[in-house]
Amino acid sequence: MAEPPKEIPTHPALTPAGSSTADGETSKKGAKKAAAKAAKEAEKARKAAEREAAQLAQSAAASEDLAVENYGDIKHTTKLPAEKIHLKNIQEENVGKTITVRAWIQNARMQGAKMAFVELREEGNWTIQGVVSASAEGKPVSKQMVKWIGSLKLESFVAVEAVVQKPLELVKSTKVQGFELHLQKCYLVAAAPEMLGLGLGAASRAVGKLDDEDISEATENLVITEGTPVASLAVHLNNPAMHKRAPVSQAIADVRIAVEDLFCEYLRTRGFKKFHPPSLIGAASEGGANVFRLPYFGKEAFLAQSPQFYKQFEIAGGRKRVYCVGPVFRAENSNTPRHMTEFIGLDLEMEIEEHYHEVLHTLEGVLLHIFKGLRDNYREEIELIRSIYPSEEFLLPEEGKEVRLTFAEGQALLRAEGPPEFANVTDDEDMSTPQEKALGALIRKKYNTDFYVLDKFPIDARPFYALPDPENPKVTNAYDFMMRGQEILSGGQRVHLPHELEKTIKAKGLDPNQPGIKEYVDVFRSVGVPPHGGGGIGLDRVVAWYLNLPSVHLAADYPRTPKRLAP
Repeated sequence: MAEPPKEIPTHPALTPAGSSTADGETSKKGAKKAAAKAAKEAEKARKAAEREAAQLAQSAAASEDLAVENYGDIKHTTKLPAEKIHLKNIQEENVGKTITVRAWIQNARMQGAKMAFVELREEGNWTIQGVVSASAEGKPVSKQMVKWIGSLKLESFVAVEAVVQKPLELVKSTKVQGFELHLQKCYLVAAAPEMLGLGLGAASRAVGKLDDEDISEATENLVITEGTPVASLAVHLNNPAMHKRAPVSQAIADVRIAVEDLFCEYLRTRGFKKFHPPSLIGAASEGGANVFRLPYFGKEAFLAQSPQFYKQFEIAGGRKRVYCVGPVFRAENSNTPRHMTEFIGLDLEMEIEEHYHEVLHTLEGVLLHIFKGLRDNYREEIELIRSIYPSEEFLLPEEGKEVRLTFAEGQALLRAEGPPEFANVTDDEDMSTPQEKALGALIRKKYNTDFYVLDKFPIDARPFYALPDPENPKVTNAYDFMMRGQEILSGGQRVHLPHELEKTIKAKGLDPNQPGIKEYVDVFRSVGVPPHGGGGIGLDRVVAWYLNLPSVHLAADYPRTPKRLAP
């Protein structure tokens, strides 16, 4: 039997248990490679972590808004210590100085990520360019602040602190062209909505459709013309805030108050005393049917159609010359651009010493004073209005050459030189509106004036208190004043003797003892009342016709018509 092979012994110090000499060498090399790889991966991870940490730190530094205190919603603790200056008062001496301005955002646009331009508007059309640019160090203006200002909604109200500077070239898009504001602080006082019912662009243009329908949606009557919406009269009046923000609306309002002020100024310097007649009366004034009725503590009251009776009561009470300014109400369902159910009346009454033309000349004087005052002192406002509502200059007669025609002379001129449809107008019927306008055109051509007087109106065209002409009882000592062929004033001499007054009342088919009229006649029975006369001017019509506006509603602050009781 063969013997088994003999084992060859190995040295335990040279060969580890369980491996050969060659395997051991391979294992060492692998361990070293693994260790090196692990170290390399660890270093790579460390550097990546460092980079990430640096990026996070850089991002955190970038997101830190160092200008956060200089913009945002205004707080009760917010202070703007710089001097407050209105845009119209900025001068060369303000350049380089910090000022405070409170204004509306009229326009805003970003110019990249670090700059924005805004147009700021104060009252009227006073506008200026504002510039906001991010500072290199992040304050006082940061990129976040620039972005916030550039995103402000139009017509929001802001308070800004800014440095006055001169632009590189004139800013033609704003009224203040030689200066601009470099904003340092901007606080939102009142935010505008995302969508305006009437934008400033449309509000600043001439109205489109004149019908004042009561529409539910403000945008129903918006028409796009040449890229800008044109709004109807209804849209304008249904959005009163934006309608009134338009510079043209504010200019009209300024002219309107100027007419009232000039009226009062002229009369005060001539000894007229002001008084306040009531608007609530207990009976239909002047016996008319077109009155507003309302309940009054179990009785019925009315809104006054005019202050006529009360002006005469003042004369009966011992005043020689009086005037008043106040609302007049007419319940007439007239839906035209010439009529309103409530308007402001400018009224005067005065004692007559010798002839009723004393009153006529006083009224003529006050109106000429108004027209000349507007021409001389409100040229800028008038030019702005005419840029939206073009019109020819309102022509005035030369001093001493005022145009005064009798009613019969006016009708004769129409028959002779007017349109064919007026070839047969008579002298005993009141003029229609087309007749008035045609006569106005003739007088402008013939006498070079838009302002004139028609005197001696037929008795059938005048109320019962108008005094008949003693020499011709078919006409009265009454007159109308005309502007651009439209009536803006009616007046004349009043019947001041009670027995004559009763006779004229009965001639009009009225009862001198009916409520309202009886109390009026009783005043003339109670005392001796001197001869007197006066007139009533429609403030809104004076403004509308002087500016040649398409509707008297544009001259009123808050027009009232059969279709409109709001806002």
